[in-house]
Amino acid sequence: MNSNTRKLTFALAIMLLVVSTATSIAGDYNKADIVDTAVEAGSFKALVAALQAAGLVDTLKSEGPFTVFAPTDEAFAKLPAGTVEALLQDKEKLTAILTYHVVPGKLMAADVVSSKSLDTVQGGSLAIDTSNGARIGNAGIVKTDIV
Repeated sequence: MNSNTRKLTFALAIMLLVVSTATSIAGDYNKADIVDTAVEAGSFKALVAALQAAGLVDTLKSEGPFTVFAPTDEAFAKLPAGTVEALLQDKEKLTAILTYHVVPGKLMAADVVSSKSLDTVQGGSLAIDTSNGARIGNAGIVKTDIV
């Protein structure tokens, strides 16, 4: 991932939410998937639109499990004017940025903070910093363990 894309990714990820598909204690998969959870929360409209534009909805609705570091609408709003619209028109770049926010497997907050870095679906690595609260790069994690 080049430095411009990395900067844009961290700009997108100013506010983060860890979302993971998971198996319940009884062993049954939850009916809601990552996309349904994002839609229901109501604060991820830009993310859902980006997932649709990138053609990633079906992937994230699949069995998984996946963990998504999901930028909120507030994080998208902090991007320079026209950035989101431009990304929605560039499927390759949009897909790279979105998959950089996805880690294979079910990771809960304890898993994340006990790691130094996480390998993403995109092929990059997310640096974990717990020296001043839990952070992924320059982005703070605001809510965790949403299954």
